[in-house]
Amino acid sequence: MKLLIHGRNLKITQAISDYTRDKLIRAVAKFEGLVSEAEVHLSVAKNPSVQQQTAEVTIFANGAVIRAEERSENLYASIDLVSSKLSRQLRRYKERIKDHHRAEGNRSDGDSAALNGSSEAIDRLNAQGQSRPALPTPAIRRKYFAMPPMTLEQAITQLELVDHDFYVFRDQEDRQIRVVYRRNHGGYGVIEPRGS
Repeated sequence: MKLLIHGRNLKITQAISDYTRDKLIRAVAKFEGLVSEAEVHLSVAKNPSVQQQTAEVTIFANGAVIRAEERSENLYASIDLVSSKLSRQLRRYKERIKDHHRAEGNRSDGDSAALNGSSEAIDRLNAQGQSRPALPTPAIRRKYFAMPPMTLEQAITQLELVDHDFYVFRDQEDRQIRVVYRRNHGGYGVIEPRGS
């Protein structure tokens, strides 16, 4: 597993790096075949009156993006908490893949590629240098993602894995961009483009 560790408002010492690496390797040990890369952002709040230390981890697993973030007064505690959270999310992800395969039986290669993401599209972006673009201005942050077509059910699964309020995806049926989001009172909503 490729592991990148970044620090904000703190120097990443060898001890912090080793501790983070050890915890994440343990968290993903049972899911070794799924996880290809992990990116860790550790930060300390600038304000001395706010004792907040954050560990944020993004894992790339078979085309899926799994994200977790935890905060506490101690950086090592934040790393422990985020590792546990990631382990639970990976277990859920693996169970959903198994359940999905059992429910549908054998799937075609196209359906499998839609579920796992297109490594060809990701490789193409990497070759073009678009996977990590430079920010055009300090006020605007752009992110570039491969968007393989997927069903609404797959998009909801991705939404739960990235731990955000919304998820942007390309619909498998008509190839239109859609947004699925968590509703305040439970359930999900979908934002779709309307014809002119």
